[in-house]
Amino acid sequence: MTVRTATIETTDLVYTAEVAERTAAVFEKVAPAISAEEWPDFAPYIDEIIRLKQERNAIILAHNYQTRDIYHCVSDIVGDSLALAQKAMDVEADVIVMAGVHFMAETTKLMNPGKTVLIPDPKAGCSLADSITGEDVRNLRKKYPGVPIVTYVNTSVEVKAESDICCTSANAKKIVESLGVDRVLLIPDRFLAANVAAETEVEILTWEGECEVHERFTAQQVTQLRKAHPGVTVLAHPECPPEVVRESDFSGSTAAMINFVVDKKPAEVALITECSMGDNIAAHNPDTKFIRSCNLCPHMQRINLMNICDSLRHMTHEVTIDPELAEPARRAVQRMLDAS
Repeated sequence: MTVRTATIETTDLVYTAEVAERTAAVFEKVAPAISAEEWPDFAPYIDEIIRLKQERNAIILAHNYQTRDIYHCVSDIVGDSLALAQKAMDVEADVIVMAGVHFMAETTKLMNPGKTVLIPDPKAGCSLADSITGEDVRNLRKKYPGVPIVTYVNTSVEVKAESDICCTSANAKKIVESLGVDRVLLIPDRFLAANVAAETEVEILTWEGECEVHERFTAQQVTQLRKAHPGVTVLAHPECPPEVVRESDFSGSTAAMINFVVDKKPAEVALITECSMGDNIAAHNPDTKFIRSCNLCPHMQRINLMNICDSLRHMTHEVTIDPELAEPARRAVQRMLDAS
């Protein structure tokens, strides 16, 4: 991914009676997530972002790991990687701001080549995306000739372009089995691959990539959590180590976790994933108690109201993709969407 940057002045907005009046309806909607004491810190930026979205004919896509103020107050579409990839294809705005990490912005640009895609902080990366290169994938093809390569969307456009088809944590098993072969490469997350392997008869080969958020969870932590909170329901992301997934009550994508809480309404739940998830789900599920057992993603945390505001104001950090990579990468993503 390349980005166009420019010098940005510090955004200095203040909370006034006019801002309070203009954002009153937003605050009423998000009161379960944001307190009255916090609101004056957020409202000036929310007010300006709403104005800029109208001026630029822009929308904001926000991943489920975004903070409460972004997720509930300025986003137009929220979801996991699969949902954002799908919904990004249908937007009618001229400008799309990705409140997420760089591979998500690249995927959005792939599926919307004629639109301007911005990422508020181009340093919002991903340990999985950094764990593998296009050259690594080419070497895997040489080592395992004829074996289809299924690549997690948490990768660069260069890696996607070298792949046969993409997948997300939500559809990885389905994508693997849709190929109708006995052996596949599922890269680069070794834990996602191991968890899929436990659920399918297809032989799974992988890469030694890991998510720095999910790799730190241990089965011992889950055991201690259950001792401290008898009866708690444990939901784990499939990027967690297999022993963590085995100790959980349910494993699924961020969207699947949300649906589990909404549908099953557990009295007490622990989400073994990124911390912001719990805040965002709790706001709409007041009858469920959330046990905070999570890790923060430092890359997701780089996105904030101030740099979203700056990005829209100055149209900075525009995502562009090498045309030679765009078509094969788009094909891999589209195959995933078709199979999903």
